[in-house]
Amino acid sequence: MLGCIGDTPLVELNGLLRDIPARVFAKLELANPGGSIKDRTALNMLLHKIHAAELVPNRSVVIESSSGNLAIGIAQVCRYFGLRFICVVDAKTTAQNIAILRAFQAEIEIIDRPDPATGEYLPERIRRVRELLTEHPEGYWPNQYANPLNPAAHHRTMQEIIAALPAPPDFIFCATSTCGTLTGVLDYVREQALATRVVAVDAVGSAIFGDESRHRLIPGHGASARPPLLAATGTYPVVHVSDLDCVVGCRRLMAREAILAGGSSGGVISALERFRDRIPAGATCVLVFPDRGERYLNTIYSDQWVQQNFGDVSHLWKESGIAAAGRH
Repeated sequence: MLGCIGDTPLVELNGLLRDIPARVFAKLELANPGGSIKDRTALNMLLHKIHAAELVPNRSVVIESSSGNLAIGIAQVCRYFGLRFICVVDAKTTAQNIAILRAFQAEIEIIDRPDPATGEYLPERIRRVRELLTEHPEGYWPNQYANPLNPAAHHRTMQEIIAALPAPPDFIFCATSTCGTLTGVLDYVREQALATRVVAVDAVGSAIFGDESRHRLIPGHGASARPPLLAATGTYPVVHVSDLDCVVGCRRLMAREAILAGGSSGGVISALERFRDRIPAGATCVLVFPDRGERYLNTIYSDQWVQQNFGDVSHLWKESGIAAAGRH
């Protein structure tokens, strides 16, 4: 099963932006067995410890805070190796993700009250992780927010992209959360002295790049605080996208490419559209799609949920005639 993590498809998007003068490819991280790019992160953060005999089956405890995808990635690796996993989630975690975690036999702790000072759940989740570590001295906290093994996992992601194209891409668009993907891609580009320009895609209402944290509807995109992993990175373009941008991007992707992707993938698509005037003719762009869309069926892909939160906006992605007609 672990051999299925990585080597995800890189597919050309022929119908998404038919008037853009560039080739656009998508790295489909949704093809990982746990459904997201976080499978890479989970495996890299745990496998090093297992090989060093610092994590021992039937004895060691892995403790982590996660809103969904990383938790699922860790849960499947822990189940494979027979490691106990305690996952700290919060009240915003979807029932589907909790059900998946329980299927993998993860132990779940739900934080139901946000931090009184910030109004965010993350500080309370981290506080609970620290408490659990005192209760379990043998516990290992991967700490996706600060662990250098998180971005290190994405050197391989970049290697796969480079190997699949005739030349390194001119642009690569990465959604941000822990900033593991962004930092790993940036590190690889610098180490290999590539001319690739990396574009960070953040959520409106995220505090990653210094804005004030505000309520967001789409989970797993953006963060309520600046992740430590971002500290060593340099200067690069940042595009902020709204929750509605994510919805529209996902719906357009489904209508024009028949790809069911998650919320941050829609944000990446909207960021490309916003950035299009800075992309020269003949350029090659790669969009990293972090996860699959099945976990968003009750939100992004629900007409009722979209109507309740944004009103009647279906005209933003619906087209007259057959969407695929422009391919022929």
